[in-house]
Formats: sequence, C-alpha cells, structure tokens
Amino acid sequence: MNLQDSFGRRFNYLRLSVTELCNFRCNYCLPDGNDCNTPKGGLSVNEIQTLVKAFAGLGTTKVRITGGEPALRKDLCEIIETCKKVDGIKKVALTTNGFKLNQDIERYKQAGLDAINVSADSLDPRMFAAITGKQKLEEILLGIERAAQLGVSSIKLNTVMLKQFNYKELDAFFDYLRSHKVTWRFIELMQTGDNKGFFDKNHVAGQTIKDRLIEQGWQRIIRETDAGPAQEFMHPEFAGNIGLIMPYSEGFCESCNRLRVSAQGKLHLCLFAEQGISIRSFLSVGDVSGAQQAIVSHLQQKHSQHFLHQGFTGATKQLAMLGG
Repeated sequence: MNLQDSFGRRFNYLRLSVTELCNFRCNYCLPDGNDCNTPKGGLSVNEIQTLVKAFAGLGTTKVRITGGEPALRKDLCEIIETCKKVDGIKKVALTTNGFKLNQDIERYKQAGLDAINVSADSLDPRMFAAITGKQKLEEILLGIERAAQLGVSSIKLNTVMLKQFNYKELDAFFDYLRSHKVTWRFIELMQTGDNKGFFDKNHVAGQTIKDRLIEQGWQRIIRETDAGPAQEFMHPEFAGNIGLIMPYSEGFCESCNRLRVSAQGKLHLCLFAEQGISIRSFLSVGDVSGAQQAIVSHLQQKHSQHFLHQGFTGATKQLAMLGG
C-alpha cells in the first residue's frame, strides 16, 4: 500500500522529530533559547519503532531524524539503528546543528546512518556566532570532514539566507564547493508565529540566487524520488553541488512527498498546518495497524499547498518544533 493524498501526491519520506529541545540560539529560530514550556520527553525507542514500521508498511523508504537537536538525546544511535532495521526503510538521514558531529559521527555511521544534513549558517566564525549564539564553527567543519572521510554517502550543509547577516557570504560558500564534495543548500527564511519582524528585515527570495546560478552556468539536477524539496544544481568546475529551498516559489507544494511526526507523536500534514494530530495512543501500545489507519485517514485532510503567501504560519511558532 502506498500513501497518497487526494491530489495524487505520493508520500515515501518521513521527517521524525525526536526532541523539541535545542542548545543553539539561532536568531531566525530560537533567539532566546527554548522557553520553559518546551516539552522535555520525546517518543521512546519502542514508540519510534512502531511508527516507522507503520510508515514503512505504507511505502515509506526514507526516514529523516530531526529535532530540535537530535544529538541531545543520549539514545540517538539506538534510534538510528532501530529505524534502519525496519523492513522497507532504505535510507536513514539525520539533521543536526553538528555540535557533537566530530565526536559521534563514527558511531552514527556504524548504527546505519546514510545521510547527514548539518546547519552551517556562515563560514566566518564571528558571523556564525552572531547567528547561532555559539562559538562552534571550527568543530562543526571538522565533523563534516570526518563524515566525508568515513564515507557517509550524502552530506549536505544548510544555510538559512539572511539579508542582514550571511547573504554577503555567497562567494565564500561557492568557493568551499570548488574542493568539497558536499551539497550546500540555501534556504529561504520562512515566516513563523514568532519571527515576523525579523522575517520582514531579512527575507531573501531564493529566485535571486537561482538567477545568479543559471547566469554562472550551473545546471539543474533531476531530483531523486525520495529527495526533499530542494532544487539542486551542479557545475563542472565545482566538486560540490548547490541546493535551493524556496517555499515561496510557485508550485513548491506540487512535489510534496513527506510527512512529519513531532517528538510528541503528532502527525503534521504540513510544516505550516493548523495543528498536529496525535497518533501516540497507537504507538505506545505497539499498534502498527491502528497507526496506519490513522495516518491514511488523516492524510486525506492535507491541503494542496501551504498558505505562507497570505502570512498564515499555522501552529508552527518556531522551526525547532518540527525541524524545518
């Protein structure tokens, strides 16, 4: 059985948040850090196993583990291994701020990790600290190098483009890609419930970067079926590729292939949906069939697109809730 919504879109990609906690204070997400109401407990490993079995039985082949910051969970390696061992799951990916990457990437790889996305909002240590609140850039870059040495098959770096901060660094990012076989993804700042003033001052349209890439001879790469929403580009003079995530672009939602489950066991049909739908009661008792029925039923409520253009951000107060 395949997951398909009422618009004919097929879903083979699960983004699973394992915690809402994050230890960085990125100015576009959690400038003041987690508030005191942030839930501390996430799904247990057994609940995660039930969830992934349910999705795999419905045709899901890829699981991305997100947060918050997943590395804050001491059982992250067990979570990776649990996901990878489920029949039907071909790829397990991790999105992280990279603060423990250099220390733990070998353990992640041994547990079965196939792909990793690392937040890297600047190549200038001072600017990186200004954006994230942490003096961690050098350690994170070492972790990325270590992941490459260990043969992690897919390494992507994520940069949220900010007009007043890192937008002037585009040339530095491009230079890095001349000699590093990674994909650097530039993400349009998205408006959430908590960031309207910041958004108005810092939003950069992804189309401006796309126009520059095409002008410089970058060529579009056809997406894999389990790929996320990025438009990817390659250039014969560069070892690495560039990805653009442009949620405000026309037709962005037409190729949607992913569903989200929060750390509290709520199914989110869209990053900017009105609310999540709890399926945890099925997960807590190991009811794979019940979870599947709930997922299939709720999927039919999915809209054809988000409503960001109208300023509607749904229940997403900030991106740490669901990992972006």
